[in-house]
Amino acid sequence: MPEVHFQVSWPDGHVQRCTSPSRAIEAHLAPGATYPVAEFVRRVDAGMDAASERVRQQYGMACTAAMAQKEAVARAAEEHASAADGSHPPTVHVHYLRRGAAGRSASQRPFRGAPAAKLSGHVPVVVVGGGQAGLSMSWSLREQDVEHVVLERHTVAHSWKEDRWESFCLVTPNWQCTLPGHPYAGDDPTGFMLRDEIVEYVESYAASFRAPVHEGVTVTSVEPRGVGTDRAASRPAGAARDSSTAPSAADVVDGVLAAAPDGYVVRTTAGDLTCDAVVLAVGGYHVPTVPRMAERLPSTVTQIHSSRYRSASPLPDGAVLVVGSGQSGAQIAEDLHLAGREVHLAVGTAPRVARSYRGRDVVAWLHDSGHYDLPIEEHKEGLGARHEANHYVTGRDGGRDIDLRRFALEGMTLHGRLAALEVDGTATFAGDLRRNLDAADAVSERIKDAVDAWIAAQGVQAPEEDRYVPVWEPGTDGGGTLDLAAAGITTVIWSTGFRSDWSWVKVPAFDGSGYPTHHRGVTSVPGLFVLGLPWQHTWGSGRFAGVARDAGYLAPRVAAVTAAAATAG
Repeated sequence: MPEVHFQVSWPDGHVQRCTSPSRAIEAHLAPGATYPVAEFVRRVDAGMDAASERVRQQYGMACTAAMAQKEAVARAAEEHASAADGSHPPTVHVHYLRRGAAGRSASQRPFRGAPAAKLSGHVPVVVVGGGQAGLSMSWSLREQDVEHVVLERHTVAHSWKEDRWESFCLVTPNWQCTLPGHPYAGDDPTGFMLRDEIVEYVESYAASFRAPVHEGVTVTSVEPRGVGTDRAASRPAGAARDSSTAPSAADVVDGVLAAAPDGYVVRTTAGDLTCDAVVLAVGGYHVPTVPRMAERLPSTVTQIHSSRYRSASPLPDGAVLVVGSGQSGAQIAEDLHLAGREVHLAVGTAPRVARSYRGRDVVAWLHDSGHYDLPIEEHKEGLGARHEANHYVTGRDGGRDIDLRRFALEGMTLHGRLAALEVDGTATFAGDLRRNLDAADAVSERIKDAVDAWIAAQGVQAPEEDRYVPVWEPGTDGGGTLDLAAAGITTVIWSTGFRSDWSWVKVPAFDGSGYPTHHRGVTSVPGLFVLGLPWQHTWGSGRFAGVARDAGYLAPRVAAVTAAAATAG
């Protein structure tokens, strides 16, 4: 039974380290949250009682450690509950919750990576990232008989396990889960996998072909090894490749390597490797983005990024403001709403799509019509499509629309885009709510237009369906100010996306915005490839089926690099 360690700060500045004998505490406390003292003590009591009950059910006796931790927190509340300056109501801040052991034992995981060991020497290909993209690349390279390793800084499927909320599910139907050599084999092809089912699917995929994954290995840098012709000529025949041959300043002209590198050095926390080719299979969502205005929120307000949200229960009592209405923001707002929380949603410009239309899931219509196969070069927005927000919809409870207007009818408060925050806790919203709702609906209707046109062109028999009629209209433009404290808002969830961080890739393969310059994953620098990026080649590139196709395209090109290196070396 895994322990959970957590650290808190009391109002007088005292820091206390605590331990729960099980994960039960995670349903009562959230990392980064701030609670009034009495609420914090109540939550710890409930969490420790639940942890003790788990121990009793498993071992037949209550957990003395849980009871001792309750008493320690109660004593701390008596001794440290008064703020040193008395300037604000006394609160307790939770710095972190950390599991002392994995949520499942190694024997319970379908896949275990190679045991931690010192890495050294040369391998033809290094794949960075052990998610669905890296595993798809691994399977495809194995089909090409190319020796390689996969380096994963956490564990396989880590982001699915740790960066999704409890009720998370896919928004694409299960039949679209077709990783190379691993199609969906369940009995609900039109359903939507839940978080733990996704983890099982990805882990079982890695196990199915014994992917050469090294878990717990962080890649700290990827560096080119000199300039190809010069380095190859200076290395004696049969000499081992070393990691001391970074290119000089003379090798780089106008930010571009003067010649192809002689392979790469991959530096990691487990040692350095040399290789002929590197595949960066780490996606494009690396660092959570939170606007600088967040720094102005009073310390009594809990604020977390959407990637840290797990459920409504551990958040402080009170209303919640969700900032951003993209896929995550809309789904989290729904999750809070269904949990009975009072929710305020700052609505942005993200589009929406209907779950079903004319008797089928809209995904099925778009798949059949080839929409997911549209290359980005043919998209009306061109490369700009890579920066567009995802359409919001949900697969929850079998799949349905996310209709923000209906949420408003049911009591959710909708605002325009969050424009500013003041240090006194006043939020200012832009007056664009009506425009944003109308624009999201218009995108959904245009998608239906495209479906209608394809049905007519193909002569497909499909039932007619009435078009969407708005069920609610805002009484105002959603602008103005809101006193968060007066509205009872105790938590702000920033559903404001992610940014890429390629700073560890010391190769001139990026444009002025820091995005990899590539065509279908083949970058501008020979031997360097990317996989798993949104709109890498098509809209489908961000889906399980799309990443499989992209990996299949890259594999023979990676193999060609290793074959050329073997011939030259």
